[in-house]
Amino acid sequence: MRPLFFVCCFLVALLAAGPSAPLALAAAEPGGAPPVPRFVSFKASEVNLRVGPGQRFPIEWVYRRVGYPVEVIAEFDLWRQIRDVDGTTGWVHQSLLSGRRTALVHGGMRTLRAEPDDAAEGVALAEPGVQVDLALCQGDWCEVKSEAYVGWLKRAELWGIYPGEVVP
Repeated sequence: MRPLFFVCCFLVALLAAGPSAPLALAAAEPGGAPPVPRFVSFKASEVNLRVGPGQRFPIEWVYRRVGYPVEVIAEFDLWRQIRDVDGTTGWVHQSLLSGRRTALVHGGMRTLRAEPDDAAEGVALAEPGVQVDLALCQGDWCEVKSEAYVGWLKRAELWGIYPGEVVP
């Protein structure tokens, strides 16, 4: 019982220290771990968001959307602290996450363009919250795929990619 007490105290201290402490610990992991923060997506059709990194912590929210993009903001063992587009944070098991890059249309109604140019022909209109696959991002534009449509949106019109980040 005593080791569990120390682990709980460590987690409480770690979480109380704020977001900078978990980020620093996660970035220092050996073995070429992916950088934190980073964007990933849900691999499963049901993902439990927990208040702490473990199955004993209560479930705060259940996501039901494969491919939904989230940002990993901290890591603890096999658990990842994530943040969604609304700013909700919590912990999910790493096995429920995928490296598949997706994004959400952000802001207002957006025009999907045939080419990465403001003057290019519109292919479709995308409503806020529409989930797209990121195919390629370079400069201010990202090539995206959504069901039957392929086209280009400005990086600033998407949530799920960092400014200046290159997606091959």
